[in-house]
Amino acid sequence: MVKQKYWVPALERANLIIEQVAKNPDGLRLIDLSNRLEINKSSMYSLLNTMETLGWIEKGQNEKYNLGSVLGFIGSTYLNQFNIMETFSSEAKKAIQIVDEHIQLGKLMGGDVFYIGREEGSSPVRLVTDPGTRFAAYASAIGKIQLAQYEFDELKEIYKDESFKKKTDYTVENIEQLWDQLQKAKLDGYVVEEQEGAEGFYCVGAPVYDHSNRIVYGISFTMPKTSWIKKKEIATTEIIELANKLSKISGYLG
Repeated sequence: MVKQKYWVPALERANLIIEQVAKNPDGLRLIDLSNRLEINKSSMYSLLNTMETLGWIEKGQNEKYNLGSVLGFIGSTYLNQFNIMETFSSEAKKAIQIVDEHIQLGKLMGGDVFYIGREEGSSPVRLVTDPGTRFAAYASAIGKIQLAQYEFDELKEIYKDESFKKKTDYTVENIEQLWDQLQKAKLDGYVVEEQEGAEGFYCVGAPVYDHSNRIVYGISFTMPKTSWIKKKEIATTEIIELANKLSKISGYLG
């Protein structure tokens, strides 16, 4: 293995594992990876267990490992980010000229939202989420609108714990409550989040679809309560229109 100053051997080993798994789409067992990379089975087990928990790899019923959903998301995001980010930036600025509040773009990753982009209005308020960070999907408009595409059993697979960690006193408490919110979101075509992610802040989010009619991103306006009272109707209209524009760019024909 490579030896360099400030080198982290565990990361190098993880990278080697990913390369081997990627080269063998039929999957590799623990013993196969241990022999090929000359890493003892105990260390390999720890590496694989950690990588599986992170979603980097997945183990099938045949005990063989394949690339995981997180790497799939990262790869697709890398390829798609240039087009979606450029369009989001230019179109969001137009919506901000009308509403003058912050707009965010995010992608669902398991039970969290990964925030990809943000365009800011003139408000000096600081958001709790920045591009490159993750946040509980059940406590965010961007997350809820993407979760709305799932059935109840699928939600239970995503959130195995019966109760949610509350971000504020207003955060939804469990899957049953979340499910009720999502049913309304499906009917409305957008979702409102009221102080669930951060006290004093309100959001309205809408879905971005791709060519296969799947929700692939979420976008939202975020603002303090005083602004929400004045702007909620125009913010809702503009976020839906922006989502429709981004969906068309992504190939959605609906």
